[in-house]
Amino acid sequence: MLRKDDITVQNVTIPASPASRLERLFPPVEESSTILLACPRGDYSASRIARAVEDCDAHLLNLNITSDGENFDNRIIAELRVSHRNPESVGRSLERYGYEVVDAEGAPLADDSLMRSRYDELMHYLGI
Repeated sequence: MLRKDDITVQNVTIPASPASRLERLFPPVEESSTILLACPRGDYSASRIARAVEDCDAHLLNLNITSDGENFDNRIIAELRVSHRNPESVGRSLERYGYEVVDAEGAPLADDSLMRSRYDELMHYLGI
């Protein structure tokens, strides 16, 4: 049996500090955005939320239920992190699925030099 297949071998240790635990649970992703959504308790479905995100060709990076439900008429409030820099298309998809988008925060736009280098790479691949 290979070492990677042996479930008795555990090399992972839980970090002691809260900051390192958060860093482990939510590793930084440059191309991501955060969405806060609300729904009645009976309408919550993690698989349905994931399907709504994937309908926009995005990946669901994190899905967390928050403790903010008391502030929103005892509804479930979930925080999502998705693999798009701009959360607008994912927010529209979630609303089509019947979820209310409370807040959305996208990553800041890339600086001009990064955008220029990406453009140059694209033109190189296109042969222009």
